[in-house]
Amino acid sequence: MSTEIKCPNCNHAFPIEEVMAEEYKKDLREKMQAFTKQKEEDFRKKIEEFENQKRQQEQAFEQRLAKEKADLQSSVSESLRKSISADFENRLKLLDESNKENEEKLKAARQKELEYLQMANELKRKQEELDLEIQKKLTEEREKMATDIRNIENQRLQQAELDFKMKLAEKDKQLEDQKKLAEEMKRKVEQGSMQLQGEIQELALEELLRTSFPFDLIQEVGKGVRGADCIQTVRNNFGQECGHIIYESKRTVAFSNDWIEKLKTDMRSQGAEIAVLVTQNMPKDMNCFGLRDGVWICTFNEVEALTAVLRDGILRLFNAAKSQENKGDKMHMLYDYLTSNEFSEQWKAIREGFMSMKLSIQRERDAMEKLWKAREKQLDKVLLNAAHIRGSIEGISGTDNIQLHLTDDEDLLLD
Repeated sequence: MSTEIKCPNCNHAFPIEEVMAEEYKKDLREKMQAFTKQKEEDFRKKIEEFENQKRQQEQAFEQRLAKEKADLQSSVSESLRKSISADFENRLKLLDESNKENEEKLKAARQKELEYLQMANELKRKQEELDLEIQKKLTEEREKMATDIRNIENQRLQQAELDFKMKLAEKDKQLEDQKKLAEEMKRKVEQGSMQLQGEIQELALEELLRTSFPFDLIQEVGKGVRGADCIQTVRNNFGQECGHIIYESKRTVAFSNDWIEKLKTDMRSQGAEIAVLVTQNMPKDMNCFGLRDGVWICTFNEVEALTAVLRDGILRLFNAAKSQENKGDKMHMLYDYLTSNEFSEQWKAIREGFMSMKLSIQRERDAMEKLWKAREKQLDKVLLNAAHIRGSIEGISGTDNIQLHLTDDEDLLLD
């Protein structure tokens, strides 16, 4: 089971394994870069030593050749002075034999050079095939990874689109139900006398409040009983009573200011915090809902939105007052929990999971280092043998234009 941690800034929760795996990858990348840099430096030093040895051998060969040439000239001059005629014939014979021998050696050297060139071409061809195969595998892996990412993203988008459609359908259904309810109430209100229409609006108001706020308690005030038309007891998600709102419903041709005083009296008698007057005709100086003399006045179409705002204010005020209660007791409860055996065991389980994860990462690191060491030995062996072959070919051909490098970095170092 993964252990999640939260960001103190954005409260985003993410598994701690991702953080540790990212640090582990970063550490491996840094080690790999350091290892590659060290190997490149060692290889450059070996190339420099090889070049120095090559220059020393060339200098020694030139000196020995000059010495032998001088000795040969001296010997020839001495022999000519002793016997020009006899030495001339002997020299012709020796020159013929030497020419034949040199021709045979030259032919053998050309044959060996041809074989080495063929070998070099074969090595270059195999290297190109190997590079091509590696590029193909990398391309396939990239395409596979891109396909997987696109599939995951498409699934996420499809799920998000489905959720959006469901929410949209739910909103459409609620809107359609509200429209039907409004049409039904409008039809009922338009029927009968003014008394009946007033009672219909009261019933419609109660039904609207029950539908819009199912967690609250909506109580009807009986006929002949003083105290407005209905009372809404606001409850939070835990079913606790947070406050009361009383409603008075009026459907007459003209607005009367006496309604405000009566509703304020009813609010005090019922112990409510907020009073709302729902009327068909607003006061002349009010074109939308508002507060007048401590009473909220609105139309039937505005009562749902106004009640939602007033209800939210009551809940916030209740939560603010509730948070200050038993503050000292909560501190003692928190201290008891932190010093309890339950907290100790939970933290011990977290620590055991962390240590297990750490040991697993260490084992993976040891295995990877062992694998890298084996590959390093194989790489050194390949580079050493390639250097030997190149040195042999250049020693025979007398030129360094033959390209037998395994990597581009090697070309840069040798240049």
